[in-house]
Amino acid sequence: MFKTSFHGGFAIPSQRRALCGLRTIAAMAAAAFFTLSGSAAFAQADYPSKPIRMIVSVGAGGATDAIARRLADRLSKSMNTPVYVENQPAASGTIAAQTVARATPDGYTILIGTNTTHAGNASFLKSIPYDPINDFEPISRLGIAALILSINNDVPAKTVPEFIAYAKANPGKMAFGSGTGSARLATEMLKAKTGIDILSVPYKSNVQALTDLRGGQIQILLGDIALMLPQIKSGAVKGLAVSSLKRSAAMPDVPTLQETGVPGYELVGFIAAFAPAKTPTAIVNRLNQEMVKVLRDKDFSDSLSAAGVDAAPTSPGELREWVISETKKWHDLARAARIQPE
Repeated sequence: MFKTSFHGGFAIPSQRRALCGLRTIAAMAAAAFFTLSGSAAFAQADYPSKPIRMIVSVGAGGATDAIARRLADRLSKSMNTPVYVENQPAASGTIAAQTVARATPDGYTILIGTNTTHAGNASFLKSIPYDPINDFEPISRLGIAALILSINNDVPAKTVPEFIAYAKANPGKMAFGSGTGSARLATEMLKAKTGIDILSVPYKSNVQALTDLRGGQIQILLGDIALMLPQIKSGAVKGLAVSSLKRSAAMPDVPTLQETGVPGYELVGFIAAFAPAKTPTAIVNRLNQEMVKVLRDKDFSDSLSAAGVDAAPTSPGELREWVISETKKWHDLARAARIQPE
């Protein structure tokens, strides 16, 4: 038998009373949902209504920072709201990435990250305070920065096949320098694919490695095009091939490593934009559309090429797949090279 209670002078079985309560709660929840949904929709339609904060994971003065500032300037005009750049370069970009990962997901805090924050850190550091995949909504890849295989002028080679032949004839007698994770992994990948035996010499920066490359203390450096191009043009070192699948717009006459007989070779730096996880899809898509429009502008893409970066816009989904793929690639290379996380 149902228990009864009295309500308004009428006896109501407890089951009917519970049903009435559930209907009331459901009605209140529905009203709240539509109120919140309406507010969210209004906020997205009104986006942007205040300045956008663009967090850059590297310091001022480099190619990534220069690109971020040019992009911010263009977005400020096209989106009719201030977009300002804030550099947070410490701790391999982990501070910048963490700042954005923990920010309110409303489209007003954006990360300009790199292969360091979204591929390398997961392999080079024992722990990082963010998940490079699940803590972010990808917006668009901005650019790809190829590396260029450069050698000291005393190495008797003018092409990649000649260099590989010389290295195989002189195992363990040449050394490569690396001041970044990408330079180290790119050379380890070259070693793995060609079977050459060359020694590793770590540096605090590729600038220091370049000094020793010019002086002959090391013979090989896979460095950023922005850094190496002036040295190659001046004849201070020789540039043999780039590390991307396609030739770089900054050096169209220089072949790719794949073209020169190293099949499947690709390891590049990249720059990309991310929003915090759970940022509304409509806002992410709006940011993607605005950024892709800027990246496809010839004047803007030419300015990137001058900095050694090729414009490479993507959809949000394509960027997510890229990050997943690159993270695995870097992890596999780091383990194969027996690089211990620090």
